[in-house]
Amino acid sequence: MKKIRWGIIGSAGIAKRSVIPGIQQSETGEVVALASRSLEKAQDTAKELSIPQAYGSYEALLNDPNVDSVYIPLPNHLHKEWTIHAAEAGKHVLCEKPAALNAAEAEEMAAACEKANVVFAEAFMYRYHPRYALIREMIHSGEMGELRGIHATFTFNNAGDKGNVRYKKAWGGGSLYDVGVYPISVARMLLEEEPQAATVHALFSDAHDDVDMMASGLLEFNRGVALTFDCGMWAAGRNTLEVIGTEGRIEVPSAFVVQQNQQDNFFVITKDGRREVDVPKVNQYALQADALGRSILDGAPLPYPAHDAILDMKVLDACLTSARERRRVKIE
Repeated sequence: MKKIRWGIIGSAGIAKRSVIPGIQQSETGEVVALASRSLEKAQDTAKELSIPQAYGSYEALLNDPNVDSVYIPLPNHLHKEWTIHAAEAGKHVLCEKPAALNAAEAEEMAAACEKANVVFAEAFMYRYHPRYALIREMIHSGEMGELRGIHATFTFNNAGDKGNVRYKKAWGGGSLYDVGVYPISVARMLLEEEPQAATVHALFSDAHDDVDMMASGLLEFNRGVALTFDCGMWAAGRNTLEVIGTEGRIEVPSAFVVQQNQQDNFFVITKDGRREVDVPKVNQYALQADALGRSILDGAPLPYPAHDAILDMKVLDACLTSARERRRVKIE
C-alpha cells in the first residue's frame, strides 16, 4: 500500500514524544524527514527517531519532493506562516493545536490550503480515540436522559520553567491556548453545535509575561446546556471529563492525554449503579495520522475538516476577550 511520506517541521517535545512515534505506528504513514533551525539538532533528532533525512531549515524540507505531508509543532505564532508556506509547496498539513492565534488567522490558513488543494487538520489527537464514538452513542441513545451539562479540566504545573514558550505572550502563550482548547473542542464535538457566549475568569501572571496561568470558564449552548471548565499551567495535574444527564453521567478520568500508567476506560453511572466501559488500548496519534492519510490517499472526508479549526478559534477568541475584559462575550 502506498504510504503518506511525512516531514516534521521542528523538533518540539510533543513531536518527539508522541506524534512522530504515532505516525511511525500508523497504517498509512511514514516519517521520511525532519527539519530544525539547527542542522545538528535535526540530525541528532532524526538519528534518535530513525528518520532518514534531516534538514537545517524548514524551507529545505518543504522543497523535498519526497515529502507529501507535514506536521507543524512550532510555537503558536508560527503556525499560520508555515502552514501557508507548506500549502504553497503542495504539502498537506497537520498543525498542532491551537491552529492559530485567532480565527482570522485560521481562516487565512484554511483558504491557503483550499487554494492549493491540500488537506489541513488541527492536531486534536484525542478526538480519534474510539471511546468518544462510544460516548456519543450513549448520549444519542438516551441512556443519560436529557443532557444537562459538561464539565472538563486540563491542568498541569510547569510554572518554574520561566523560559518556556508557553509563557511568551506574543507567541500565543497561556493556558487557554495550550490546554483550554481541549475542553472547548470536546464540548463542541459531543454537543455537535456551537456555543453562543463565553464567560472566563483568569489568573494573569506578571512573572510569566502576563499570560493566563489558570482560567475558569463557562460556555453557553442551546437548551440551557453549558460547558464549565478550568485549565491551567500552575496547578496540580489532571485532565478529566464529566457528561451529566437527567438519568446518568459519564466520567472520563484521563480524557485527553493518556499516560502509560493511566487507563483509556471510562465510567457510566446510572440508577443501576456504576460500570466501567472497556475500550481498546490504542495509539490515538496513530489514529489521527491514519484519518489524514485516508483523506489524502482515498479522498475520505476528514472527521474534523479545516472549518472546524476556524470555529474552535472563534470560541477561543471569545474566551480570551472575556478573560482580559472581565465580561460575557457573545459568539457570532
